[in-house]
Formats: sequence, structure tokens, C-alpha cells
Amino acid sequence: MADIVNTEPKAAEAVPRRRASGIAWRILERLLSLTILLLIIEGGIRGFEVPPYVFPTPSAIGVALYQGVAGGTYLPALAVTLTEILIGFVIGSTCGILLGIAMVQVPLLDRIVYPYVVGLQTVPKVAIAPLMIVWFGFGISSKIFIVAVTCLFPSLINTIAGLRAVDSDRIALITAMCGTRAQLLRYVQLPNALPYIMAGLNTGIVLAVIGAIVGEFVGAKTGIGVLILQANFGLDLASMFAVLVLIAVTGVVLNLILRLVETRLCFWSGKATK
Repeated sequence: MADIVNTEPKAAEAVPRRRASGIAWRILERLLSLTILLLIIEGGIRGFEVPPYVFPTPSAIGVALYQGVAGGTYLPALAVTLTEILIGFVIGSTCGILLGIAMVQVPLLDRIVYPYVVGLQTVPKVAIAPLMIVWFGFGISSKIFIVAVTCLFPSLINTIAGLRAVDSDRIALITAMCGTRAQLLRYVQLPNALPYIMAGLNTGIVLAVIGAIVGEFVGAKTGIGVLILQANFGLDLASMFAVLVLIAVTGVVLNLILRLVETRLCFWSGKATK
């Protein structure tokens, strides 16, 4: 009996170790695949003697990335773009979640507001970006507004879908126990909608990066989008690819953070970070 009791803590300690080793192996696996891909691209460009003004080698992109970061050019611009992304994402996602809850609770609001939301989402953000520049200027306010509008729709749609996907038996149980609509929302609908909401946030954070760059393309004083335009005008493809790599890594990191939060909040859904 004592042997059985003593083995239980060891088995419990082995679970986090296996999980940590699995995460480490996945990271190593992805780094190895990335290294192989870069070596193939490097060898192909050098083997076929592709001119650098057509497609730079990964080594040249790496050098440009290092010089931009070490020279203090990229990080301040990234800080501005990241500020636009995070503030706009929080505003747009919060408005989308709250509006989705209100539309489910008030069907009349759903019928009135939903067509306008769909129409706003259908309009290309490139088309409304010049208007934002006119209304809010060349500062970060216009970019924050574009990001917020971009992130609103995914959060709204996923919130509505999650709230409406509740099992009818659970609703009947709350009703039979004389539960209020607020109690139904708090204890049944919101927990059920949380995985849907996190899926909308994962989509929104990627769209937020795109929205911020589009806004900076149209008009901005600084930011990653401005660096991309400057490198493009100067035909400096190595620097342009370096900036693209930087913003891509930023998007991957933001998405990974949200997926880790989802794993913590939605632990009952059986999802795991891959």
C-alpha cells in the first residue's frame, strides 16, 4: 500500500516533464524545418544566380535585419506599429464582444445593427483608410481606428455564434430553476461562448497587424509600413524582406500569446497549444 502511495507523486511530477519535453521538441522541430528551408532557398538563389534586386538571399536579409535592429531603425518603428495593433485590437475586440452579447440578448438590435456591421466589414479597409487620415490625421489615432474596425467583426461573429450554441437542455434547466437572463448569460452562455470568443480574438490579432500596416501605407510619419515603403522606393529588397520578417515574427508571437491564454482559460475544451 505504501508503494502505491509513493508512486502517485512521482507520476504527477512526470506529467509536467513530459509536457515540457514535448513543447521543447516541437520548438526544435520547427527551428530545424525553418533552417532547412532557408538553406534550400539560399542554395537555389545562389545556384541560379538570381539578382539581389529580384530576390535577395536569406543571408542578405539576415544581415539587413541585424543592421536595422542594431542601428536603432527597426525597433522604434516596431514599437509604434505594435502600439497601434494592441490598442486597436483591444478596442475593436471589446466592442465586438459587447455588441455581440447585446445583439443576442435583444433580437431587435440584432435585426437593426447586423446589416450595417456586415456592410462595414465588406468595405475594403484600403478604401476607408484615406478617410481616416483626413478625419484623424497622420498620427496613430487613424491607424488605431482602422485596426479597431478590422478586429470588430471576428469578435462579434464568434461571440454571437458561441452564445447561440448553448445546449437547449441547459437553458431549460436554468429556466426551470427560475434563473434570470443575467444568470443564464453569466453561468451558461458566456462559458460556452468563451472558446468561440478566443477563436475570434486569434483571428482578430492577425487582422490587426494587417490593418495597422495598411493604415501606415496610406499615410503615417513612422512605423513598419513606412519602412516598407521606403525600402520599396529605394529598391532595397533585402531591407524590405527584413522588415516583413520582423512584422511576421511579431504576428506569430502575438498569436502564440493568445493561444497560450486560450489554453489557460478554455482548459475544459481539450485544446492544447501546438
